[in-house]
Amino acid sequence: MALLSCAVWCHMASAESLTPEKPNIVIILADDMGYGELQCLNPRRGKIKTPQLDAIARAGMVFTDAHSGSSVCTPTRYGLMTGRYAWRTRLQNGVLTGGPSLIAKDRLTLAKMLKQEGYHTAMFGKWHLGMLFNGKKEANDVAIGAKITDGPMDAGGFDEFHGFHHARQIKVWIDNDTVTEHVTPIDMLPKLCAGAVNYIQGRQGKEGPFFLYIPWSSPHSPVVPSVQWQGKSGLNAHADFVMQTDDCYGQVIKALRDNDLLDNTLVICSSDNGTSAPTSKKADLEQMGHFPSADLRGSKADIWDGGHRVPFIALWPNVIKAGRQSDKLVCLTDVMATLADRVGFELPPNAAEDSMSFLPALKGLDSHARTSVIHHSISGYFAIRQGSDKLILCPGSGGWTAPKPTGALWKKLEKEGGPTVQLYDMTQDLGEQKNLADSRPETVQRMRALLQKQVDEGRTTPGPRQVNDVPVTVEKRPGNRPGNE
Repeated sequence: MALLSCAVWCHMASAESLTPEKPNIVIILADDMGYGELQCLNPRRGKIKTPQLDAIARAGMVFTDAHSGSSVCTPTRYGLMTGRYAWRTRLQNGVLTGGPSLIAKDRLTLAKMLKQEGYHTAMFGKWHLGMLFNGKKEANDVAIGAKITDGPMDAGGFDEFHGFHHARQIKVWIDNDTVTEHVTPIDMLPKLCAGAVNYIQGRQGKEGPFFLYIPWSSPHSPVVPSVQWQGKSGLNAHADFVMQTDDCYGQVIKALRDNDLLDNTLVICSSDNGTSAPTSKKADLEQMGHFPSADLRGSKADIWDGGHRVPFIALWPNVIKAGRQSDKLVCLTDVMATLADRVGFELPPNAAEDSMSFLPALKGLDSHARTSVIHHSISGYFAIRQGSDKLILCPGSGGWTAPKPTGALWKKLEKEGGPTVQLYDMTQDLGEQKNLADSRPETVQRMRALLQKQVDEGRTTPGPRQVNDVPVTVEKRPGNRPGNE
């Protein structure tokens, strides 16, 4: 697809009062696309061409300190859909592979909220929040005609859904609440992209706003770029897949523009976590000069920022001035409060407990609600960030990258008298190399207490105390990490 021209993008933002009606909302989420995959975020050490996302960034607003709610898939998607950290649920580590929905039946979601405000809600993509086929948890082959429950329509509240559950079931295509066909993995991303574009085309002339959620299947494994994208990057198949994913972002924006919907549509482009090191062959890419995590340490699954600091771009031509950049702290859980803020929805006390509106930042205002954020790794280890300080409550990566927080590492550090927690100044040490835990014990104590308080209160936003779904262990080590069921 041809690069969208500057004439398309470079709008002079008008006052929001010129478009008082509720905006259309489009959220596009890549799967395993790290902070450093985008040229606009990693110009020095990024070798993959991402012209469409770079164009979106030039036309909108880039957040450089944005984070997913977890360093892996399921918990991040729960946080985006509900405005609540997933570690408050039964999912204390890892991801779901099926079974009942992680979203409780009485839990408010983005789709449920926006439907109450008159939106038509649709989803094209990967759900990965629990799903039952004919009332059963099935792992791989599912028969055509199987009925879906606990999916995007009943648990999520969407009016329509087209897509699949998770990567191990990527061959199973679902329309609304029924398995309708089996597809080959290489066809999944083009099918999702075409479906989203067709939906946008079908909205032209229809009354009422729409909410479109597009969680791509890529560049997560299976790494299956289409034939026309194979070899395009000159690096490897993962890089080719990132380029194809980038093009799909562009196709969605083009459809909005071509159907005269772009000016009054808020588009948020992000990713669920960092790049998967084994899937992307990260070490090989770095040898070729491409660093998927840019200057961050770690990657998918890790507690270091490479696991959860993600690309985050907002485009809204009639509100956001082109070419803006923000270093405000943002989490994907914040999308819910931001949208509620814009459409005038009053969130009840038992909803969006970890969601803080960044609408003022989109409007170019200095006020910003979020001052701290809690991070969570695949193995269930916690970290908390406040200002420039980041405290990690384990040694090592907390995930897949060496050194892993094994019992042997813990014992070695304790024997040597070294700290088993990590404290970094993220302003001075973005790569998390100099552990300040021993030299700043008062900071460690203060942030430990803040994290425990935010966990115990069942929320990180103002409001009445809420109850976590299960007891949450903050200080974990090998042998005392609860499971996810």
